[in-house]
Amino acid sequence: MPTVQLFITCLTDSFFPETGEAVVNILSRLGINVDFAPDQTCCGQPQFNAGLRNDARAIAEHTIKLFEKTQEDIVTPSGSCAHHFRHNLLELFEGDAEWYPRAERFGRRVFEFTEYLVDKLNVTDLGATWNGVLTYHPSCHTLRGLDVDRQPRLLLQNVKSATLVELPNAQECCGFGGVMSIEHPELSAEWLKRKISNLEATQASTLVVTDAGCLMHIMGGLKRQGKNQRVVHIAEVLNQR
Repeated sequence: MPTVQLFITCLTDSFFPETGEAVVNILSRLGINVDFAPDQTCCGQPQFNAGLRNDARAIAEHTIKLFEKTQEDIVTPSGSCAHHFRHNLLELFEGDAEWYPRAERFGRRVFEFTEYLVDKLNVTDLGATWNGVLTYHPSCHTLRGLDVDRQPRLLLQNVKSATLVELPNAQECCGFGGVMSIEHPELSAEWLKRKISNLEATQASTLVVTDAGCLMHIMGGLKRQGKNQRVVHIAEVLNQR
């Protein structure tokens, strides 16, 4: 039985464990053993984006050393973390003769969840069923950082009993943007307002995302506005039988 290493992300671990459970269930049904390194931490992207490069480096070195104990592909339900591992670590360790090649090897092993299903396993239909109307928000790092868009859409198109409608201005940021939402709260709130308005225009009851940051941000906005729409990670949709 093939094995993958699961990088769960701090937001999923702390706030959305059901997403992690869905990922494990799906991979297990596909005949893949899921291994979880309990010493994993935050990916370090918030520190990197905030300019705290020494802190980001310490986290990165820990993560690389941890996963160097294994050889399998690393799957994460977050385009944001996958982008950080593949791209930001190369910038972080640029010019470092020891750590740059180690970061490069590590990054080549990392896959965003839907990317792994479609591009590595050639799976586009998981036999999932979802009763209702779905619309999809492409998270910024998944879409622009990893160029992953076809994969989640293919998977959602094959969900039985679901009606998939296009989200207006889908490529616009939801307003989370990690530390951006803290440094520029007014902009963040305005983008969130626009995202919710576009969601309402679809009349979809459920918004599907690939990243826990977007999930948390949009869900919070809907709750504060008293809206009834749900926000779910794509793994939870694909896990419904």
